[in-house]
Amino acid sequence: MHAKVDARRTTIRRKSALDLWLEKVEALGELKRITAEVDPDLEAATLTYLVGSQKSPVLLFENVKGHPGHRALYNMIGCNLSRFCLMIGEEPVDHPLKAVQILQQKLGRKMPPVEVSPDKAICNDNIVEGDKIDIRMFPAQRMWPLDGGKYLGTGDAVITRDPETGRVNVGTYRMMIKGPREVGVYTSPGKDATIDREKWWKMGKPMPIAACYGIDPLLFLVAATSLPKTECEYDYYSGINGAPIELFKGDVTGLPLPAHAEIILEGHVYPEETFAEGPFGEFTGYYGRPSGATPYMRVEKLRYRNHPTLTCALMADGAANEAGLFWAALRSAGIWSDLHKLGVPGIQGVWSIPEAAGWGITVVSIRQLYAGHAPQAMALAAQCTAGAYFGKYVIVVDDDIDPTNVHQVLWAMATRSRPAQSIDILRETWSTYLDPSQNPPEIRPWGSKALINACMDYKFIKTFSKRTKLSKAAYEQVVRRWQEYGFKGKAPEISVFEDDKFPPKIEG
Repeated sequence: MHAKVDARRTTIRRKSALDLWLEKVEALGELKRITAEVDPDLEAATLTYLVGSQKSPVLLFENVKGHPGHRALYNMIGCNLSRFCLMIGEEPVDHPLKAVQILQQKLGRKMPPVEVSPDKAICNDNIVEGDKIDIRMFPAQRMWPLDGGKYLGTGDAVITRDPETGRVNVGTYRMMIKGPREVGVYTSPGKDATIDREKWWKMGKPMPIAACYGIDPLLFLVAATSLPKTECEYDYYSGINGAPIELFKGDVTGLPLPAHAEIILEGHVYPEETFAEGPFGEFTGYYGRPSGATPYMRVEKLRYRNHPTLTCALMADGAANEAGLFWAALRSAGIWSDLHKLGVPGIQGVWSIPEAAGWGITVVSIRQLYAGHAPQAMALAAQCTAGAYFGKYVIVVDDDIDPTNVHQVLWAMATRSRPAQSIDILRETWSTYLDPSQNPPEIRPWGSKALINACMDYKFIKTFSKRTKLSKAAYEQVVRRWQEYGFKGKAPEISVFEDDKFPPKIEG
């Protein structure tokens, strides 16, 4: 390919999908612009980790050392429920389960994308081909001291295609820079891009691939989550967004590319071409697998907007894992939807705990209606499409327990489960190379799951010891007088009262 540069620099900076979202975030007072110079080597990630908490803002680094004219964005969602609602196009809600229910409904409203002219694509402000390409121009980040290199791809959307069915996949995979025109593509066993790549290589052909950065949070949401392998994430994006995503056809790969992404690389992953990638600080709060042979992409065309923003996602322990909340919400919505499709009644709520790496622990709240109901719900939640990957613990609780309230869940486990009777183990389940508990590393594609029944024993549900509850009338009186007592703010919200009819009437 002949080296070619087509620079379409304009004086007007067109707005990307990310720009429009950031405007809304700033209107909420949740955008922190950092104008002081910040080093992409450890400093930006360290700052992000330190502010990673329930109320932490979006961090926009506008002065990245060594990269004038470029910006880096961290903490798009974090553990912030209002920003999550903004991501899915909704007004803020006051409880996580309300957001999950909204998302669950939207997951059922898939719609196809629309194709637009390449001239409409933001990323086509600048087009670089051949030997003129140098992806090191972008502020790739080194996030943790032992990371094996600088990562261009963390908050990304990677596009591949199944050569047999034509299904397009949009996934999120870590991408460490190898050279000016080469970037790693690490994909775990069983992930869609891994399956696509193996099919292309079996045919003796390189896999066409595109990597997108500077993407809006909704595209990151659908790319970073397990959705049905036979379907395209673009359809889910469009359904959640309420309008079809605009795509244009890449002339190098033929892949459909998001017109509003700020940076897009196109190229191929060639059979048996690998390099020593990693390690990388992963979403589990540990370094991923030790450095190992990983395929890489040969970049043949680079597209980027004027003054682009690189979207970054810090993988970390606890609340600082900025993908934890939306992984939790989408996994919860997916499991809830799958249980509904499977005909399991009485599901009151599903929650995958964000602080447990977003994937590790799922809680299902049910109204028990028949013998074996709770074990059925937890077994299916563990192995349905949305719940199969990596999760280690599935806990089922009664419907007087809020599955998003860890304190209530632990109380139910301590007072209603019977370890000898209430815990089942599933073996040889779908796991990940990134699970540090599985050793030696060769066994890591397989894992296990613990199913914990923390419900009242159904055989004795009508005579089970009554829990202590507040009187609703007394509670409402105290709430009315809260400030009179000398307290500031609102009184804690309580949803379970002695007046409630629980447990439900059992027939037969």
